[in-house]
Amino acid sequence: MRALYSLLLYLLTPLVLVYLAVRGLRSSDYLKRWPERFACFKAPQPGNGIVVHAASMGEVNAAAELIKELANRFPGLPLCLTTFTPTGSDRIRSLFGESVFHVYVPFDLPGAVRRFLDRVKPRLLIVMETEIWPNLYFGAASREIPILIANARISEKSIGGYLRFRGLTSAALSQVSCIAAQSEQDAERLIQIGANPDRIAVTGNLKFDFRLPPSLMEQGDSIRLAWGTDRLVLLAGSTHEGDEAPVVGAFQAILDAFPTALLVLVPRHPERFGRAAQLARAAGLSVSMRSDGVSCPRTTQCFVINAMGELLRYYAACDVAFVGGSFDPIGGHNVLEPAALSKPVLVGPHTFNFKDITQQLLDVHAAMRVADENALEAAVCRLFSEPELRDSMGLAGSKLVASNQGALEHTLDITKNLLGASDRPPSADG
Repeated sequence: MRALYSLLLYLLTPLVLVYLAVRGLRSSDYLKRWPERFACFKAPQPGNGIVVHAASMGEVNAAAELIKELANRFPGLPLCLTTFTPTGSDRIRSLFGESVFHVYVPFDLPGAVRRFLDRVKPRLLIVMETEIWPNLYFGAASREIPILIANARISEKSIGGYLRFRGLTSAALSQVSCIAAQSEQDAERLIQIGANPDRIAVTGNLKFDFRLPPSLMEQGDSIRLAWGTDRLVLLAGSTHEGDEAPVVGAFQAILDAFPTALLVLVPRHPERFGRAAQLARAAGLSVSMRSDGVSCPRTTQCFVINAMGELLRYYAACDVAFVGGSFDPIGGHNVLEPAALSKPVLVGPHTFNFKDITQQLLDVHAAMRVADENALEAAVCRLFSEPELRDSMGLAGSKLVASNQGALEHTLDITKNLLGASDRPPSADG
């Protein structure tokens, strides 16, 4: 089965490169660093460290505190961070600079995997969420490198795909030393697709364990002062094309009731920056861009943040937060960040990527679900009109985040045990 999988990957590799080239027409970063995709890079010496793989920006954000603690608690072990997407790579650079070694994870081709492991020589491999790479897992296990899948989850949408290839998935998961699942439901789904129940621990969701920068609220206050403290602000964060049109449409109507209100748009991907601004202008809104180099003037009705990694500071400055990726069936993005900042959260109908967390926020009345543009307009108008409701929703969200923290310590305990195990001879059953 794995031989067939590898053959298929070799045959599909040219198509993957075409895909990267097409993506490169919208974002030039996809055209860069292709040799890394085949593990052709120069690694620093020595090896014997920890590799943390986080596919994209969301996984990097979830892993951020874990990576910081790994550096603090195991200072003698070098860290290598891998991603698959340029946005993930950019986020690593913005968080860690040159303090860690970073490359793209290689395509899961046997030769590329061998070169990667030869160059990096890891002592432990940590994979965030559920990235199942059969050749990478078999390659690491054959060298007696422990593998931890951290913050593991299986969405309701994705489980069918894994079940269709259960033989391959089960074989790959049999190479994993431990799986730290986000919830009991995730653990059950992982067992369904072939994980060994004895190697699964339910540790909670690392996304609850992020630490807000100490100066974040001050940054938010400073931004808000520049905007005008008397202006009501709706922020739409991590938006996609399917979010931006209804958000802009709703905001046009909101201006009838709140003519001094401000819409802040923070697109998820760089290729959306200009298009989001163009959409808002076409709707008749006065638009300013973050890159203009001046603070948002009073006459601006829509402020587009055309920069990566700044979403938190703008969440800290808003009154109401809409979290994107949720009007179209993309599955939604991180609702915990605005909740931790005591902001009322609005989401569209599609939040399966954060299904459990979103439901928890809804259950404690920290969030509202809006079905469409009209519902978004009504919810924002209500929240703009009722400061007490904004405060109560914000407080409920921040309390929920605080009460669910703890996954980080559980994951670090597992990591410590696996690092110890990597120094010992393999057991009779391993």
